[in-house]
Amino acid sequence: MMVIYHNPDCGTSRNVLEILRKTHGEPVVIEYLKEGWTRPQLLGLFAAAGLTARAALRVSKSPAEALGLLSPDTSDADLIDAMIAHPVLVNRPIVCAPKGVRLCRPSETVLDLLDTPPQGTLTKEDGTPIPPHKAPPVD
Repeated sequence: MMVIYHNPDCGTSRNVLEILRKTHGEPVVIEYLKEGWTRPQLLGLFAAAGLTARAALRVSKSPAEALGLLSPDTSDADLIDAMIAHPVLVNRPIVCAPKGVRLCRPSETVLDLLDTPPQGTLTKEDGTPIPPHKAPPVD
C-alpha cells in the first residue's frame, strides 16, 4: 500500500500522485491541508524519512518567514507546533511505501520507493520527461 500526503494545488505533488497511479494503482491520498497534522504523525513521518522539522519546513509560498520560523534559533518543537497550526508549512509530497518514507521533491525521488521501475517514459504535467532513475543501493 502506498500513502501520499498530497496538496492538489502543488505541481510536484500532482506529478508524484500520477507516477504512483501509473506504476502501482491508486494510493491512499491524504490531503493534509484539509486533514491537518498531529504531533505524533509528524514526528513519525519525519523519523521514518530521516528528516528534521527544519528540513521538512516549506519556506517558499508559506507563512514561514512571517511567523519568524526561519531563525536558526527556532527549535524543532516550535516548528512542529507551527506546522500543526499551519499545515501548509510542511513541504510536500510525503510518500509512505513498503520501501520507506520520503519527501518526494523533486518528483522523481518517488522512484526510489517503487518495487519495480516504471515502464516507458514518464512525463511531468508540463511535458518535461522524468529522467530514468536508479534507486540508491540498499545498505
